Amino acid sequence: MRVVVTGAAGQLGQVIATQFAANHDVVALARADLDLTNHEAVLRTVTAARPDVIVNCSAYNAVDQAEDDASTALAVNAFAVRSLARAANESAAILVHYSTDFVFDGTATHPYVEEDLPAPRSVYGQSKLLGELFARDVPRHFVLRVESLFGGPRPKSSVDRIVDALASDREARVFTDRVVSPSFVDDVATATEAMLSAHAAPGLYHCVNSGSGTWYELGAHIAEVMHRAPHLVGVRVADVPMRAPRPQYCALSNAKLAAAGVTMPTWQDALSRYIARRQ
Repeated sequence: MRVVVTGAAGQLGQVIATQFAANHDVVALARADLDLTNHEAVLRTVTAARPDVIVNCSAYNAVDQAEDDASTALAVNAFAVRSLARAANESAAILVHYSTDFVFDGTATHPYVEEDLPAPRSVYGQSKLLGELFARDVPRHFVLRVESLFGGPRPKSSVDRIVDALASDREARVFTDRVVSPSFVDDVATATEAMLSAHAAPGLYHCVNSGSGTWYELGAHIAEVMHRAPHLVGVRVADVPMRAPRPQYCALSNAKLAAAGVTMPTWQDALSRYIARRQ
């Protein structure tokens, strides 16, 4: 397959481009190569590449900043997806687009499934939900919701913040009441390729590592794997002022993904593999 990867310099994009290149003809497009907010440039560049698949890893994920910069968030997270959807339709290509748990309000008491109604509480979440809708304009589309991404060649995630603190014998502040299903970028890339190779049914899927836990539980597991003292300071979401509200309970069920034949490793396994690589 000929695969165009947009946002190829980002945390997920670099891993997607590298892993896909082992089996496919990859055209990796970073922001310097293509301004996704330029509709005509997107149509011209992407269609000229004659892709079988377009994998969009580009995102504006400055969650708090988006509250005051809605135009940029919408341009990248929504209207750029509309342009890519147009390019996919003109090329008869599959479109893969990644979304987020922030499309939910975080008031659930059980892991969200794909049929649950979104109710984003932030500009970021609203822009990502609109991007999902634009992606669905492509008959053969995959919208994959990921969450709390970690991994990639440039350590900068919340997981990395905890790892760095524990490695330096510093305290790590972690939420005791925010529940997540983290996503290891390696596993997301593997799952994406598996779905395409298996000709899975197009549609919306949650693509996260299996299981869920509070950030305090994640931190305790990280400390155990690193053989470090768990210098964790538990804080509550309500006690941390943030410009944009976060979904407090945002565990996602990946049962639909498993039913399609793609089983995701547990978050404990994913964290252990990632930390082993970092050490």
